Amino acid sequence: MASNLTLNINGVNRTVSVSSPDMPLLWVLRDLIGLTGTKYGCGIEVCGACTVLVDNQREHSCVLNVSSAVGKKIVTVEGLSADADGQKAQKAWVDNQVPQCGYCQPGMLMACTGAMKAGHHGSSIASEMNHLCACGTYQRIKVAIKSL
Repeated sequence: MASNLTLNINGVNRTVSVSSPDMPLLWVLRDLIGLTGTKYGCGIEVCGACTVLVDNQREHSCVLNVSSAVGKKIVTVEGLSADADGQKAQKAWVDNQVPQCGYCQPGMLMACTGAMKAGHHGSSIASEMNHLCACGTYQRIKVAIKSL
């Protein structure tokens, strides 16, 4: 039996019909709502490509049940431009030409923004970033983070 859930995503309330309240938030964002910036990588909380902010906390949406996000504020990479910390992170990424293929970058931007919201800045953000990047843009990421 389908359940209707209302989620606040990027400042907009969205009602979705899910087949199970245990469905991962990632699939709701991508498949039901069409916000494809959040990526599926490993599915086991290792790579970080699926990182979103839930009440300003970094979460791996590949393992977070959608029912756990009801009543909370969810921000995806598509919503970063409306957030002051997100804007700073995006500017640092662009100024330092961080992305190569870009697949992992939405999750990294979300993690960086979440670290800033937790009070970290500059080099202290780097310890918060344990994401995987197949292209190996870690040096440019490090330079971008140091600028924050």
